Amino acid sequence: MASEHYFTNDPSTELKPRQITVQLSGREFTLTTAGGVFSPDHIDDGTSVLLDNVPTPPQNGDLLDIGSGWGPIALTMALEAPDATVWAVDVNDRALELVRRNAAAVGVTNINAVRPEDVPAGLTFSTIWSNPPIRIGKAELHALLQTWMPRLAADSEAWLVVQKNLGADSLHRWMTEEFPDLDIAREAVGMGYRVLKATHNR
Repeated sequence: MASEHYFTNDPSTELKPRQITVQLSGREFTLTTAGGVFSPDHIDDGTSVLLDNVPTPPQNGDLLDIGSGWGPIALTMALEAPDATVWAVDVNDRALELVRRNAAAVGVTNINAVRPEDVPAGLTFSTIWSNPPIRIGKAELHALLQTWMPRLAADSEAWLVVQKNLGADSLHRWMTEEFPDLDIAREAVGMGYRVLKATHNR
């Protein structure tokens, strides 16, 4: 199943690109997806809920999408903040290649689609948007957030979407305890998902 492979480095399924039509930032695009990545047939409900509730991204600086998949979040950031640099981070090499293809199709040049270790050390982010890979397991998810949330710049916001039935409320509590420099609030609810807003008030 694709859900078993989307967070692996090199999916074992054969690459069979497919075209889908999606709405991003109020415009319609035909983009490329494939098996072995998250939600290859459409923009998943969680990502839709996130994109419906986030504010316009900062217009400059470095913006981060954790777990980019084929790129709907990163592409939206790039379209809405053309003077910013968007980092689309994923461990799945196929997903990163699809982000690059889709950035070219959309006509944006401000996305860096990279593996986590290729993000420059010490870089901080003016915002973080993410539909994080909950199914990697609690310990791995916590380690992922411990890697990236401390890199949210002062006076900035991170936005995460998590399915209620997959532990959104417990993750909210854990983040509140784990990141004392961040104010964590439940910002929105929709289609069984919670949107969490983390504000760095330092």
